[in-house]
Amino acid sequence: MEYIDIEKELIPYRFDISILNELFTMEVHYNDDYDFFTVDLERDGEVLVAGERLVYGQALFQGVMDNRFPKLTIVPFDESGQQNNVNAATLSESVFLFLIDEAEGEADGDA
Repeated sequence: MEYIDIEKELIPYRFDISILNELFTMEVHYNDDYDFFTVDLERDGEVLVAGERLVYGQALFQGVMDNRFPKLTIVPFDESGQQNNVNAATLSESVFLFLIDEAEGEADGDA
């Protein structure tokens, strides 16, 4: 399955990503006090979402999606089934941000 690679050692940082040939900018932050990550999403310089918390197994941006958002669903998930939490110990170790094509029921994309 395709996933978005988060480079924890660079956090906080911004990066551009192409999802189904649409360019987005993501910014990743870490809350050291409470051990969680957030993501900001931009497209064409417009902030679509700021401070979206990464929650295991829950799609990012699920409550605010419109045609400006990625066409694939982004879900923090551990394929091995060993973890069920997104934190500093698990993100980019066993939990990754998978790109899921809901229409096909599997991961897809060009991230």
